Amino acid sequence: MMNRDISKYEYAYFLGIGGIGMSAICRYFMSIGIKVFGYDKTESALTKSLISEGANITFTDSISSFPEVINQNTTKTIFILTPAVPDKHSHLVYLKENGIEIYKRAEVLGMISNSMFSICVAGTHGKTTTSTLIAHLLESANINYTAFLGGISANYNTNYLRKTDGESLTTNGREIVVLEADEFDRSFHQLQPDLAIITAIDADHLDIYDTHRAFEDAFNHFANLIRISEKTSDSVKSGQLIIEEKLTLELTHNIGVNSYGTSPLSGYSCQNIQIENGKFHFDFYEGQTFVSNFVCGLPGFHNVSNATAALAICYGMLGMDIEKLKIGTATYKGAKRRFEYVVDNADFVVIDDYAHHPEELNAIIGSVKSLYPSKKITGIFQPHLFSRTRDFVDGFAESLSKLDELWLMEIYPAREEPIPNIDSAWLLEKVNLAQKSLVSPNSILEKLNTNKPEVLLILGAGDIDRIVSPISKIYAEI
Repeated sequence: MMNRDISKYEYAYFLGIGGIGMSAICRYFMSIGIKVFGYDKTESALTKSLISEGANITFTDSISSFPEVINQNTTKTIFILTPAVPDKHSHLVYLKENGIEIYKRAEVLGMISNSMFSICVAGTHGKTTTSTLIAHLLESANINYTAFLGGISANYNTNYLRKTDGESLTTNGREIVVLEADEFDRSFHQLQPDLAIITAIDADHLDIYDTHRAFEDAFNHFANLIRISEKTSDSVKSGQLIIEEKLTLELTHNIGVNSYGTSPLSGYSCQNIQIENGKFHFDFYEGQTFVSNFVCGLPGFHNVSNATAALAICYGMLGMDIEKLKIGTATYKGAKRRFEYVVDNADFVVIDDYAHHPEELNAIIGSVKSLYPSKKITGIFQPHLFSRTRDFVDGFAESLSKLDELWLMEIYPAREEPIPNIDSAWLLEKVNLAQKSLVSPNSILEKLNTNKPEVLLILGAGDIDRIVSPISKIYAEI
């Protein structure tokens, strides 16, 4: 059994180092002096950043590319694997044949965080935005913390943040850590939260869970991993769950449960939501008590909800100063590909968003229609996974029908093999729109060169992000 004390390792080797979750751990290891090596299939902006920060990365899938220094120091190295790496990958086969223990990314995140004061954000939607906002609120209020994020913070241009020269909120020596608690492959079961948020439990990943009930059970299990309340300081609470007001859970131990939402009956609520000059304003309440009015730096009704959950943690559980929280909430820019404005001028708006579930599509399309009620909304959507398209096809069709025009790309397969008769043409047929078409990346750019939609949404979780920069350049040529 390898040593689970991370600080004892001198080296780390990542198989799939360029993933958003893996790269955050990579950055943490480099920050504590561990030499980082790794493999990824393709070069990306993220791998380029990691290399510039000191990581040693190969893009060659051959045993000859396996680092000799790692080969000579396997007992001093921790090996980390992402599920996207195929079983037949030469480096993975080599490690298994030599009896070397390989940890999943989620296991390593648990090793790092479970001795800290953990704030974990889970949910089918909103966890990246909410966890990144909590980190920003801590940073802007000069509070010490570490954050492992599931997206690139637009405020700081990184998915790993750490502050050690500010104020410490906890008095028991445990450092605050903010984590995105990922439900994929039951990864969040490796965590031990002191404070947790659950934003939504809309079924997803049925290729992993099989049934809606099994998916819900996974969230019940996560909630029951919350540690019982302990004394941390006069202002900081622990052993608490913040849960969206419509959700219910089956808890087996005694923790505090606090609801949030738009209802005045919730423990924490956002009320009197108004759009003024493109900004979402709201009043924040703790129970029946008005706390203050806020401006949400990131547009969208769903992001007001995410901000309410973050304030429930930072104000309600951590006791942070309300004026500092108002500044932090207003200056929050979100995470890359979460309601990210690519173009925003008097004539055109282009918004890039990671939405890849029917409920996420509903949220962003609804918010954009509220922001631009008199404008035509055109959406480019790339479905993610054959299985997700199959399982939620009617939901996708209903959500996409809320657009004025749809440009639908082929399904991004990610880790999957094609499923017979499951394709974008099948989905498109179910969409109730007069203006709809199947498109390729090249045909999208050709369309835009001749006719630029006044409001364009770029939606999906696959490689659709590769067309964002070319689209931005086309709009800049006006």
